[in-house]
Amino acid sequence: MSKKHRDRSWAPAPIALPDGVHVIDDHTHVASVVPFAREMNRQAIERDQPPVPVYSVDEILEQAEAVGVEGVIDVGCELPNLKVAVQMALDHPITVHAGLAIHPNEAVLHGHHGVPGPDGLPLKYQPWHDVSFEDALAEVHRLATKYPEQVVAIGETGMDLFRTGEAAMEIQRDAFRAHIALAKELNLPMQIHDREAHKEVIETLLKDGSPERTVFHSWSGDTDLAQIAKEQGWYLSFSGASSFKGNEEIRKSAAVVGLDHIMVETDAPYLAPMPYRGRPNAPYMIPYTLKALADTLGLSITEVAKATRRTTNAVYGV
Repeated sequence: MSKKHRDRSWAPAPIALPDGVHVIDDHTHVASVVPFAREMNRQAIERDQPPVPVYSVDEILEQAEAVGVEGVIDVGCELPNLKVAVQMALDHPITVHAGLAIHPNEAVLHGHHGVPGPDGLPLKYQPWHDVSFEDALAEVHRLATKYPEQVVAIGETGMDLFRTGEAAMEIQRDAFRAHIALAKELNLPMQIHDREAHKEVIETLLKDGSPERTVFHSWSGDTDLAQIAKEQGWYLSFSGASSFKGNEEIRKSAAVVGLDHIMVETDAPYLAPMPYRGRPNAPYMIPYTLKALADTLGLSITEVAKATRRTTNAVYGV
C-alpha cells in the first residue's frame, strides 16, 4: 500500500487476556498518542480516507484495561514532558507510573550541541534546548525526589547513533553516564534507549557499573547481546518491533534471558505490532506483542503475560 493509501486507522482490539491475567505496559508515551492520532486523522481526511478517532488519555487507559493491560509506565524524556508524565501518574494513581530522563537525542540538543546523524534529518532546536543539559537533568532529579511514589524509573536514557552524529557521541555518552549515576543515587531502575549503539551502550554500562535493575526498552539486539544481558542480570523489554518480519533474533533473545527477565511494552504511539505496523499504537495493543513472544517461546499467551507481570513487579515494585 502506498503512503497515500496507507491505513492510518486504529487496529481492532485484540482478544482480551483471560480473566485474572493482567500485564503492565513497561514503556509508553500515552500523552503523545493523542496528538499522533490527531495527525493521523488530518492525513486521512486529506487523502479522502475515513477519519481516525482521537481518544483522550482516559479513554486510552480504559481501552487498555478492557483487554487486560492494567497499568502503564509513562515515560517523559523531553524537558516539557517530565511534569506531564508525573501529572498523569498523579491523576491516575492506580494505573499510571512515571519514568523520567532526558532522551539521548535531546541531551545533545540542550545547549545547542547537536550534530546531524545518519538518518539525515536536520537539527531542530526548541526553546527548551536553551537550557543546559545539567539544568534539565536537575529537573529530572527534582521531580523524582519530590514524587517518589509516582516516579518508578530513570529513563529512557542511553545512546542513539542513528539520530545523533558521531561527532556528538561523547556528549551523548556523558549524558548517559550522568543518568546511570542518578539511577544509582536514587536506587531506581533505569530504562535504556539503544539505537545503532549496542557496543557503546554496553561498554559504558560495564565501565561505570550498571544500576541494579537495568532494562533495555524496545530491545533491538541479537542473541549474542542477549547473552551479555543474561550474564549481567539485565532485563529486556519487547515492543511491537519484536513482531516484525525479519526480527527473529530479537524474539529469540527472550529465550536467552529467560521468562524472569522479560517485559512487554508498546513505546506508543510508534511501533504498532504486526499485522498493524504503521498504524497508531497504544497500550491496548500489548496482547499482539505477547502473542508474538508466546509463539516464539512455544508457550501460551497466559504464561508469557504472567511472567512479564511478575518481572515488572520485581523491577519497579508496581
